[in-house]
Amino acid sequence: MTTTNDVTTPTLPRTWRPFGPRLAAPLFAVVLVGAFAWLWLSFDQQTRDAINVLERGTVIAIVGVGVALLYAMARSRVTVTEQGITLVNGYRRRDFTWAEIEKVRMPLGAPWPSLDLADGRTLPMLGIQGSDGGRAKTAVREVKALVAAHRR
Repeated sequence: MTTTNDVTTPTLPRTWRPFGPRLAAPLFAVVLVGAFAWLWLSFDQQTRDAINVLERGTVIAIVGVGVALLYAMARSRVTVTEQGITLVNGYRRRDFTWAEIEKVRMPLGAPWPSLDLADGRTLPMLGIQGSDGGRAKTAVREVKALVAAHRR
C-alpha cells in the first residue's frame, strides 16, 4: 500500500465485494425456501392433492429464480489488477484495460459507483454497495486512486 494525498492505494490485485448483499442473500434464500416449504407442509392432504405437477413446478421455478437473483447480487465484485479492472455484476463478467477507463463516480445517494469508459458507456460497479456506508466510501476512494495512478 502507498499513501498519496491522504488516499491509500492498495496493493494489487485487490477485490471488493459487497458486505450487505453477501450477508443478506443467504439469509433471504433460507427464508424464501423455508416459507414455501412451511406453506406446503401446512396444507392439508386434500389441498396438496388438488395441486397438479405444473403448479408445483411453477412455484419451484419462481423460488429458484428468486434464489438465483439473490446469488447473482451476492457474487458481484470489483477486482483491480495491474492490467485493469474486472467487473462481475450478477452473472456477467467484464474486463477493462486501463486505457478503456475514464473515471469512477459515486454521486451522493447513489446505490453504487459507476465506471465511465472511454467509449462513452457507463457501467454500474455492483461489487461496491452504497449501503455498506464507510466501507463503500473507502472502496470508492481506493478505486479512484488506482484509476488515477494508472491514467498517468
